[in-house]
Amino acid sequence: LKLTWKTDKPVWVDQWPLKDERLLQVQKLVKEHLALGHIVPSTSPWNTPIFTIPQKSGKWRLLQDLRAINAVMEQMGPLQLGVPSPSMIPEQVIDLKDCFTTIPLHPDDFSHFAFSVPTVNNEGLMQRYHWVVLPQGMMISPTICQIVVDSALTEARTCHQQAIIYHYMDDILFATADQAALQALYDLASRLLRRYGLCIAEEKVQAVPPWRYLGWKLYESEIRPQPLKIATSITTLNDLQKLLGTINWIQPTLGVTTEELSPLFQLLRGNSDLSSPRALTPKAVAVLQRVVEKIQTAFGHRRDAYLPIGLFLIYHTYNSPVSPNLSLLTFEWLFLPHSFSKTVTTATDMLARLISQGRVRCQQLTGVDPSVLHIPVTRADFDFWLSQSLSLQIALADYLRQIEYTLPCHQLLQSLPQLPLQPRTMLSHIPLPGARTVFVDGSGNTGKAIVVWRDGDDAPWNSDVFRVQGSTQIVELAVAVRAFELFLEEQLNLVVDSALLQRLESSFLKEVNNRLLFQLLLQLSRLLLAWTHLYFVVHIRSHTTLPGP
Repeated sequence: LKLTWKTDKPVWVDQWPLKDERLLQVQKLVKEHLALGHIVPSTSPWNTPIFTIPQKSGKWRLLQDLRAINAVMEQMGPLQLGVPSPSMIPEQVIDLKDCFTTIPLHPDDFSHFAFSVPTVNNEGLMQRYHWVVLPQGMMISPTICQIVVDSALTEARTCHQQAIIYHYMDDILFATADQAALQALYDLASRLLRRYGLCIAEEKVQAVPPWRYLGWKLYESEIRPQPLKIATSITTLNDLQKLLGTINWIQPTLGVTTEELSPLFQLLRGNSDLSSPRALTPKAVAVLQRVVEKIQTAFGHRRDAYLPIGLFLIYHTYNSPVSPNLSLLTFEWLFLPHSFSKTVTTATDMLARLISQGRVRCQQLTGVDPSVLHIPVTRADFDFWLSQSLSLQIALADYLRQIEYTLPCHQLLQSLPQLPLQPRTMLSHIPLPGARTVFVDGSGNTGKAIVVWRDGDDAPWNSDVFRVQGSTQIVELAVAVRAFELFLEEQLNLVVDSALLQRLESSFLKEVNNRLLFQLLLQLSRLLLAWTHLYFVVHIRSHTTLPGP
């Protein structure tokens, strides 16, 4: 695979001095790579430094600082956007030995990966070499490794179309219906990989359970995380981000909700400098302890090919705990985010997001939609909200399979409440004939807010003008609150310059730093929740140049 370069001008970075011990190891490793045919003597005008590091095994590894080379190399986009799910029937795992260092470079690219072996006190000439195989440290080495391994496995996929072959980086996983087919697949794949110069690490081939694969231990019918060390000593923002990254990776199997993890997410607030100090609060410590305990017992299931895959929509609260280890075959748990991008999010928007998320994940894992959606809500309420919610309509677009409005007959599932979709709404989607029309507006610059109405078509205009200190959004919310307070016992047609009001009823509010803004949102939300008359809201975008209301 020939690389693409941004420049033909050679890049030369001087080799830095190496201490005696490390220079000795470099000389030893260079001889080994020379004997293996990984490097050859060179007179290239390119040069970047080399160094060596000790490994846990006691051996040393030769590395090259290729940052300057990476800067003049055209990059490749990602070819694999995630890791294969371990819940989809694995049988045997193999690992390629030193995948990077057995893939040949294109001859035109040899000279770009030259290096020099220094001498002490310049006592002699530096010995110069360049790589003829893919070196570690090159930015696109992982991508090239994936391309080559995938090319080697193409024939195996064609010959064994009923087999499952997972490939991620230099880890390969095979699954077949019987042992004989598995052995035939393994033998063929071994020959194909050798043809591409790829060597299988025989000591890493796993033929019996538990198979260890991409951080998981795979048993006959279930999957468990490999022993995972959770760093509980948090002193900086970077420590916290690493901790949450680990939890995020394992959360689909743990079943710990985003709401439960909230004390940890809240610690992300504040100074965005990675070295800025952070300390675990008592609530965060309790959550972390719960996560550690869950890791010891949590597991997922491997797929039963004869059972359909369904998506269950569950309303979880602290008063209705759900064990992640149900007797159901559970592949993954999906959760809403800790914080939404919008200040106001409706329940139907949340439901739509989970349906979309579940459908996409099922399509990623199996290539098809879930065979059934379990949405615990009355059919009448669901049909009503489907007719009103564009986001729900989009989430269910082209879904042609089954929708059930109850959860399966399982003791724990049957004890869960229905989804919190408000069964009725006072918000009308068409203007109300004969209702009072009220105009409201406000300005953050002047602090003035005004409510305007009249008592009949021929009656004079009435107004209520007052002042509010704060942003335009605060003023507009304050004047909306005033309008509803003025006409508590009437139907209203309300003309506003705020889109929030159209979706605020029975919605979930995002916590915002501005206390006054949050108080107004909460006050208006409570007014609408208690409202007993129909109201219609039209949003006039008075601060844009776009045509129309």
